[in-house]
Amino acid sequence: MKKWITVGLAAMLLVAGCSKKEETTKKVDKEKKPPEVVKEVEATEEFSYFFPLTGIGTNDEIEDRSVAVMVNNHPQARPQSGLHKADIVYEILAEGDITRFLAVFQSEKPDNIGPVRSARDYYIRLAKGLDSLFVAHGYSPEAKEMLESGYIDDLNGMVYDGTLFKRASFRKAPHNSYISFENVLKGAEQNHFNMKEAPKPFKFLTEKESKSITGEAATRISVLYSSKDQFNAEYEYDTDLGKYKRFSGDEQTIDLESKTPVLLDNIFIIEANHRVIDDYGRKDIDFEAGGRAYLLQKGTWKEIEWENVDGRIVPMLNGQEVALLPGKTWVNVVPSRPGLEQVVQFTDQ
Repeated sequence: MKKWITVGLAAMLLVAGCSKKEETTKKVDKEKKPPEVVKEVEATEEFSYFFPLTGIGTNDEIEDRSVAVMVNNHPQARPQSGLHKADIVYEILAEGDITRFLAVFQSEKPDNIGPVRSARDYYIRLAKGLDSLFVAHGYSPEAKEMLESGYIDDLNGMVYDGTLFKRASFRKAPHNSYISFENVLKGAEQNHFNMKEAPKPFKFLTEKESKSITGEAATRISVLYSSKDQFNAEYEYDTDLGKYKRFSGDEQTIDLESKTPVLLDNIFIIEANHRVIDDYGRKDIDFEAGGRAYLLQKGTWKEIEWENVDGRIVPMLNGQEVALLPGKTWVNVVPSRPGLEQVVQFTDQ
């Protein structure tokens, strides 16, 4: 009997020792890798640099100059190439009811851009405000005078048609001029343009600030440039993506080659004074005075203001720059007459 008691006590001590050892091991492992710390490290990534026109983080030093390209928006030019990689796109009326785009590239470089269209003086001034290399094919008399004076570094298809600029066989002129980003850089090198100077950054929201955006709800937005739907811009907020899709009429704006949709984080709609200056219908647009604006973010909109700060169109409120969501921005410019209320329609669905 004593023998069995002794064996039993030994077994109990062995089990107790093993249990204590397991508890100690678990405690040590827990101290080594606290679940909360691991989770926090996975959720937070710090970056050394941020792209100036998108606010997106990167660990690579940013020094590339921005490139601003005049892109055709005639129905015969759609879908366009490269717009999905633009950091900022300015959509502005040229002649008649048709808009043209000034697509600004800095954080991403598309293989192909176009169709490239002719310049107007107010697009050139916007490009200058971002210290961009300006790319166009053709020009108005006012734009030609600015470009020939050396106002901005530029590449124009009137000089490089068939060399840097290529004509697509599947479209007819003037809707078939394209330029590759490789040729943009080649042209810059030929002309000794400095391409290593990043633009001044806009102000962007932090991740925490992005979660507390407020405003009036609006998941569908129409910007009416014409009585014809095919010339108007429409946006639809996708709650799953957390981004805006863009449409011209009923057709979604996508990339010609990859079919990638244009997805946007900020829609900035400003009103400015438009004045017709010749019989052809060319316009002068006042980008100096500032004025009223709408800012759309995360399915909401609010009225703010815009100002010209050193040539850049900046969102403002009560004298302070309004921060953008990190990501891509589309700027719609509409005439102050009839004004924002008449040309912008909001729908919450």
